Amino acid sequence: MKRNEGIHRHDISDEARERIKELLPGQAGKRGGVAKDNRLFINAAAWQTRTGAPWRDIPPEFGNWNSIHKRFCRWRDKGIWKTLADAAIGEPAGDIFMIDSTYIKAHADACGARGGTQDISRTKGG
Repeated sequence: MKRNEGIHRHDISDEARERIKELLPGQAGKRGGVAKDNRLFINAAAWQTRTGAPWRDIPPEFGNWNSIHKRFCRWRDKGIWKTLADAAIGEPAGDIFMIDSTYIKAHADACGARGGTQDISRTKGG
C-alpha cells in the first residue's frame, strides 16, 4: 500500500503532519498517556469542522464520535489547537487585516438603484 493511498481530501497531509508532530500531546516519553493515533483524530476533527455535521455523524472509520468530541474539547481547553494553528501558519510577513463584508457599506449605485439617488435602507423583513 502506498503511503498516501486512501487519504481523503480533508485529511492532514504528510508534510503538515511532519511540521506539527512534535507539538502533539500523547507521545511516548512525555507526561500523560500515549495516544493511539493522533493523525486519525486530527483527520476526524477536520472532517467534522469542514462538513459542519453533528459529532454523532462522524464516519465510524474515525472511531467513536463521543471519544473524538471529548478529546477535541480537551485540546481546545488546553490551547493545543491554537498552538497547532500557529505552527502551521508560521510567522506572518507583516500585519494581517481581515475585512468582513458585513462591515463595508455599499453605495446606492452598487445595488442597482436607478439614477443613483435612491437610499439603501432596511428591508421589509428586518
